[in-house]
Amino acid sequence: MRYDTGGDLLVAVLRELGIDTVFGIVSVHNLPLVEAVDRELRFVPVRHEASAVNAADAYGRARGTLGCALTSTGTGAGNAAGSLIESLASGTSVLHITGQVESEFLGSGRGFIHETKDQLGMLTAVSKYAATVPSADAAGRVLREAARAALTAPGGPASVEWPVDLQYAAQTDIAVEEFTGAAVPAPGDDELASAGALLASAERPVIWAGGGATRARTQLGDLLAATGAALLTSNSGRGAVPEDHPQVVGNFATTPAGRALLADADVLLTIGTHFRSNETADYGLELPAAHIQIDLDAAALGRVYPARHALHGDAADVLERLLPYAKPAEPAWTARVTAVRDDVRATLHDNIGPQAAICDAIRAALPREAVVARDVTIPSSSWGNRLLDMYDPRDNVFPRGGGIGQGLGMGIGAALARPDAPTVVIAGDGGLAVHLGELLTLAQERPRLTLLVFNDGGYGVLRNMQDRHSDRRSGVDLATPDFELLARACGLPYLRIAAAEHAEPVLAEAVASEGPTLVEVDLASLGPMKNPFTPPVKIPTA
Repeated sequence: MRYDTGGDLLVAVLRELGIDTVFGIVSVHNLPLVEAVDRELRFVPVRHEASAVNAADAYGRARGTLGCALTSTGTGAGNAAGSLIESLASGTSVLHITGQVESEFLGSGRGFIHETKDQLGMLTAVSKYAATVPSADAAGRVLREAARAALTAPGGPASVEWPVDLQYAAQTDIAVEEFTGAAVPAPGDDELASAGALLASAERPVIWAGGGATRARTQLGDLLAATGAALLTSNSGRGAVPEDHPQVVGNFATTPAGRALLADADVLLTIGTHFRSNETADYGLELPAAHIQIDLDAAALGRVYPARHALHGDAADVLERLLPYAKPAEPAWTARVTAVRDDVRATLHDNIGPQAAICDAIRAALPREAVVARDVTIPSSSWGNRLLDMYDPRDNVFPRGGGIGQGLGMGIGAALARPDAPTVVIAGDGGLAVHLGELLTLAQERPRLTLLVFNDGGYGVLRNMQDRHSDRRSGVDLATPDFELLARACGLPYLRIAAAEHAEPVLAEAVASEGPTLVEVDLASLGPMKNPFTPPVKIPTA
């Protein structure tokens, strides 16, 4: 097949992949690509390259597929690097296409505009796959190889740099065989039988579901029903089983009741979780010695906690093979699991004080299937990542690597991926300021998105840490805009929550809107949580 330009070829490949929306910034070094995408698909002109990758990332998460971002070369590609790190940490599938100087001068160091030293090396460091388009005849092959790498579990970002002269050139696309996927590892029968025997012996089982479990939802639900086990989750595993299920304790492993449950468990089965520091109390959480671990990533097996049985394979396949070994737990254990589930939620609901009304109002206003995108901020870390029920992992969008400022870009991507359902973004004033320009993207594209900005005048998490451990504050108290005037300047509707009783009517109105709404949560007026939130980070003391 012959195409007039690289842009026409790119559109054809994106259609093959089922991508109808691309996020990016136009540049002299990607103009043929942007023009073709804008003509044939939907091009969303974000205001920063990092947001392009965040939006593409969340577009893929919300659909359970692949997202695409277009950036310029050099500084533009560098701006995207932080968000590529997020995608890499999360194992989410992003096709990132960036420009490059003319192929004749690659690596010459002449000082072309947008040129940088070893751009491919930089992209390799922050991507699962990175490659240069070497010729007009090879572009289609490189794009498809990148997409396959991004989609192969565990996923990640794939970056392609495309010299601008080859973008303008006529393309010859050679047909390739349909991709069947890489071979998937599987544990041997004897290895699995040994793990199954341990599972069969369990009277007080606990299952811990991470992000890898979201690809095995049916099998996980069947195992939960067969065992009567407690289900703990990492943040990434939320929604693998709907969180209103009576056995889903959720992302509460480090609470006193969660720790007690783990202490009394006789078998622990973990699925596709990497035991991140913030979900294990900075690795201070104790797990049962009788531990069966399933992971597609061989390096994850036994890396953080010892595993008596380390099963290297796809979660759906391994759980299917373990299911015949499942036996019901002690009835008293399953009853205790439900009691713990209710207890940890009631305790957190009480601890967050007036913010509980906002959590309740979000869930009441949203339909069962709706995206909740969260930036790194106190409401997200304290209750958005735990108490706000998730029913589907595709609805659970947040920066797993912990980088601040990515929430709005992610929310825009998710909202445009799923236009028939509302999206809510939970952000802080400090995080929103990192990419304040995306308010203009929000105003321009007008997705069905409610942006909740929790305004406490700075970086609340670090402020709480300094107030607890130091006698002064450094760098945490920031100037905050008048959000009503800011919304008006951007052409966005504005609402305000300043008391618990405002939450339900304000959020009902915002979520019912067919377009975007900025809702400021005035934390000074709303009032404090009962217990200031601080992360589980160790601070050395004298």
